[in-house]
Amino acid sequence: MQTGKPIELHGKAVSGGKFPLICTPLVGRTRDQILSELQLILAKKPDILEWRVDYFEDIGNAAEVISVAASIRQDAGGIPLLFTRRSAKEGGEKISLAEDEVVTLYQAVCESRCVDIVDFEMNNNPVHIRQVREVSKANDTKLILSFHNFSFTPGLELLNQRFLEAEQLGADIAKVAVMPRNLEDVLTLMTATLKSSQKLKIPLISMSMGGYGSLTRLFGWTFGSALTFAVGASSSAPGQVPIEDLNTVLGILQKSIAGK
Repeated sequence: MQTGKPIELHGKAVSGGKFPLICTPLVGRTRDQILSELQLILAKKPDILEWRVDYFEDIGNAAEVISVAASIRQDAGGIPLLFTRRSAKEGGEKISLAEDEVVTLYQAVCESRCVDIVDFEMNNNPVHIRQVREVSKANDTKLILSFHNFSFTPGLELLNQRFLEAEQLGADIAKVAVMPRNLEDVLTLMTATLKSSQKLKIPLISMSMGGYGSLTRLFGWTFGSALTFAVGASSSAPGQVPIEDLNTVLGILQKSIAGK
């Protein structure tokens, strides 16, 4: 059973159309830490790697950022690379760059063609969103427009609006991540995922965070979420589960749903 749309890169579905894809984060603070972390993760065979560059201590040096991204790509053996600066207001690390400098960094990274996907928050300045959209499209780099709420889960209507807004702003992939306070919030997020996956023309990613939210990381794909994040070496968000455990659960669920 597959209710959502698979993620495609360069005209082809990632991992042959596997659903959901498993993405593991890189959160090292130095080049050596990142590349060591990468070697641990590669053995676990993720479908996508995410470099959370807001953890990187040399984020202000665009040339070094591009160099590290190129090294990740070289060592990754063809595994696609997602580049993310998560802002502090949406759960990321504090950095020294102003927002216009972040946009300049994204432009340089896209133009280097050393990453396959970039994640940019849809709450950013609309001018900045357009700039990132233009440079990513010009360089065959997919754009995730994302929304995160680490405090609570908004209502169903607002969640559906966030997914739709991402598509309207030109995203290739829409992403929504929220914090549940109870199981009802998890159901709200899953309902929004199902409804939006049926309406949007683009793939979407959704998750609840924290303990309750771990449920969505395990079975959110059945409601249309095309990708789930798992711990390869270190977590980048609350509720992520180890990739080994995720693979076990996905295998069980997929066999059961297929009636095998």
